[in-house]
Amino acid sequence: MIPAPPSRPLPPGARLRPLRAADLEEVARLEAGLFGGEAWSGDLLARELARSGGAGADRRYVVVEEGPDGGGGILGYAGVWLGDGRGDADLLTIATAPRARRRGLAAAMLRELIGLARAAGCRAVLLEVRVSNDAARALYARHGFTTAGRRRRYYTAPVEDALVMRLPLDGGRRDEGERPVSFV
Repeated sequence: MIPAPPSRPLPPGARLRPLRAADLEEVARLEAGLFGGEAWSGDLLARELARSGGAGADRRYVVVEEGPDGGGGILGYAGVWLGDGRGDADLLTIATAPRARRRGLAAAMLRELIGLARAAGCRAVLLEVRVSNDAARALYARHGFTTAGRRRRYYTAPVEDALVMRLPLDGGRRDEGERPVSFV
């Protein structure tokens, strides 16, 4: 297993926390701006959030917000499907607002989701990424993901292949320094 790159703390004033219903409107705006024709609708985001809590929850979503009270807005969001914890987790989405890129936010969210998958007992984390998305592919590679396959014409707006990337996990055991944040 490739060790995770060294953690770097979130920038001053930024904090990682669970996605809440009050965030959905802002996340939907970001989603539309970032993903265009493939953006998840506000209704889909609300359904996803509903499946992340309570009995039978099988996924988790996080946001990074700016400012001690979140007054600076949401800088990024990400989600992972954990299933029942006995199989592979699936990175559902990860996005950073353009104004907040290159500050380590995507890496922090990715580490959190990997930690949640390990804590749930998942065997690996899988994801799909556009073949042309060099920045995302580099982020995933720095965290130990390797290419496991290709999905032809997976994306439709515009049409493009996806690489399937995989990070094997060690039976749910977390590495030192890669613990999920404890949300209060």
